[in-house]
Amino acid sequence: MSKGQMKNGASIVIEKLIEMGVTTVFGYPGGAVIPLYHEWVKYENQIKHYRATHEQHAVHAADGYGRATGKVGVCLVTSGPGATNTVTGIATAFMDSIPMVIISGQVSTQLIGKDAFQEVDITSMTLAVTKSNFLVRSIEELEELLEKAFHIAQSGRPGPVLIDIPKDILLATIEVSSINNKAALNKNALFEKTEDHIHSNETKKLADWINTAKRPLIYCGGGVKSSGAEEKLLQMAERMNSPVIHSFMGIGNIDRDHPLSIGMAGMHGSRAANEAISKCDLILAIGVRFSDRVVGNPKTFCIQGKMVHIDLDPTEHEKNLRVDMT
Repeated sequence: MSKGQMKNGASIVIEKLIEMGVTTVFGYPGGAVIPLYHEWVKYENQIKHYRATHEQHAVHAADGYGRATGKVGVCLVTSGPGATNTVTGIATAFMDSIPMVIISGQVSTQLIGKDAFQEVDITSMTLAVTKSNFLVRSIEELEELLEKAFHIAQSGRPGPVLIDIPKDILLATIEVSSINNKAALNKNALFEKTEDHIHSNETKKLADWINTAKRPLIYCGGGVKSSGAEEKLLQMAERMNSPVIHSFMGIGNIDRDHPLSIGMAGMHGSRAANEAISKCDLILAIGVRFSDRVVGNPKTFCIQGKMVHIDLDPTEHEKNLRVDMT
């Protein structure tokens, strides 16, 4: 985005999407986002918009795009019923840890909180099923919040982020240099990385458990796939000579024809996988949740084996099941 130019909020949104590497957007037009659609024709050779027949179709398409490509799926909808129609799709992406950014239109800022036509508080409604969400309050913060939304959606455990943009902010204009200067001040804080520390005593204990286990078992989920660790998983399984089972989201982590692959765990899984859980003396659970469809009765799940849970999201540790190491 070149400095010194006057840009409206709608063009800032589209140019920021292009800058973030977005090539595909799924959406459905409506009054609050008409300014975006008016600007879109100027960029149609750089970013493709697929118009769905309903907002729910758009959000599920963005979800599928995220699953298939590993990139952030982007959904664009209008305010009110347009935004509320996305809730099921957002919840689906949240439960399955799919990176997604939902851009919803909102009534003009001076009308917020006044029960204006097609006004809903979509940020409050989606609080429980998004990693984070934002209501843009000024054009000055628009670019920064878009960048932050994409960063949150694909960092750590992926998931959906919603950004709600009032119509008057899409129509407002600003000199681009002032946006760039503000963004530069916040860039380091926005992308500051934290280091994870692995304690050497825990590493040694885990190595001892693996070396002494007679019937080890690897249980892998969607976290392996989203982190691109399938090859490392296979190398570890072959080195340990350990059977591998997977969750529904872990399908494809290991070739089903591989001799160490014994199928999906849980009530919809294979008999071999479930028997392996009951007979193993060590489970390495990697990038996976212990959902009720897999665990059943927590008191009888793998009662004779040690449990090691490796997951990026610490809130999953011991949420549904006791474990011996995280």
